[in-house]
Amino acid sequence: MRYAAIDIGSNAVRLLIADIIENKGSVSFKKNTLIRVPLRLGDDAFLDHHLSERKTAELLKTMQAFSNLMDVYKVTDYLAFATSAMREAKNGGEVVNRIKESANLNIEIIEGQKEAGIIYASHIEQNIDKSKNYLYIDVGGGSTELSLFSAGELWASKSFNIGTIRMLDNQDTEETWTEMKDFIRENTKQFKLISGIGTGGNINKLYKLSEEKDKAPLSFAKLKSLYVYLSSFSLKDRINVLGLNQDRADVIIPACEVYMTVMKCANIKNIYVPTAGLVDGIIQTLIEKNFNNPG
Repeated sequence: MRYAAIDIGSNAVRLLIADIIENKGSVSFKKNTLIRVPLRLGDDAFLDHHLSERKTAELLKTMQAFSNLMDVYKVTDYLAFATSAMREAKNGGEVVNRIKESANLNIEIIEGQKEAGIIYASHIEQNIDKSKNYLYIDVGGGSTELSLFSAGELWASKSFNIGTIRMLDNQDTEETWTEMKDFIRENTKQFKLISGIGTGGNINKLYKLSEEKDKAPLSFAKLKSLYVYLSSFSLKDRINVLGLNQDRADVIIPACEVYMTVMKCANIKNIYVPTAGLVDGIIQTLIEKNFNNPG
């Protein structure tokens, strides 16, 4: 069996095709193919609140390609979710209908709260000490999802309109930053010790750059020194000297700023970086739908 997950984000659009493994009553998945296309839908959505015909055409072509690949890989079930950029584009619903017509894919535009739920459904907490407190931090192009867990239970969760593309386009507001900081302080004050769990493409890249040993957390101090190091290069040199992808080289700086702000606010010294994100959570959601609630 193979499942597919599609994530239509503000910076990139992703397709994950995963092989489903059943073993002695437990069901897991193995990533087979991951494709990422940097469409930058957020530039249109956050500045004009409308997806241009050019961006829409690129998205339609991408979805047609994803649909063809899913056929070739004989995918048996899929879910496709669109997040912050499509939430904000006034013609998001119309674009979803056009994708259905041209690529025969059903896309659901989801709220930030549901997005946060799917991200932590990726079961990354399985390898983590249930007795401790964790703040999930997912920084995307258009929004940041925060979810606080204590003793394995969800304590608080909220989505904020703070994201890397939004910041580059100067579409983040002081009010939203204040709201996020207040939320963090209010919900973390009763916990003495909190560890971070960071998801999203930028924190994965930062983790690789940090050269930490496998599964060791990234310290706030290390993250800060990475931020200073990356900021010392021009955008051009981040691409040519450091070898970052063009669509990663600019967003990695604002991403650093969000992670650092959240960690500082919650007094988090270390952040764990499992390589999981929305697409992993979508596959997990499909497993739960088909195996735990069949029919």
